[in-house]
Amino acid sequence: MKTRTILLAIVILIIGFILGMLTSAQSRLQKLKPVRVYFSEERSREGLYKAIQPDEAQKVRIDLILDKYAKLNSELQGNFRKEMEVNFKAMRKELDSNLTKEQLARLKEMDERRQEMMRQERKRRDSDTTSFRNDRRRFPGESERRSDLHGPQPPSPSDQDSALSPGSK
Repeated sequence: MKTRTILLAIVILIIGFILGMLTSAQSRLQKLKPVRVYFSEERSREGLYKAIQPDEAQKVRIDLILDKYAKLNSELQGNFRKEMEVNFKAMRKELDSNLTKEQLARLKEMDERRQEMMRQERKRRDSDTTSFRNDRRRFPGESERRSDLHGPQPPSPSDQDSALSPGSK
């Protein structure tokens, strides 16, 4: 009789634990959905259309406005990345002149580890089955701006969010 009660209590605890995990996962998923919708320009546009429900005439005018600002924001982001890269290179130049050979070697090793982590992250994103990052819109000249910053890049759209590589020249 006692063993039956203990087994029943354990089974109930296990079921409760599993249900708690599933509920927690669903709760987190629901909280992240609004963020996902507005990550890309295309999904942001869809969210806006869903909220305001424009007619066809409005949709044409709104598309022109959204296209204009999407291009401006893309250029702004490209300029920001370029300026940040220039600043980082200047900082490294000043910093490197004040370090010993051993410190420079450790810094180089740290840069190599960071580069490897970024490569692993790109591989992970490329194998992501949700295709969340793979359906982004491209703007004219975007790939050229990225190659100016980081050298030749693979044509994968998932690379567009990768962090700048301080060690790349």
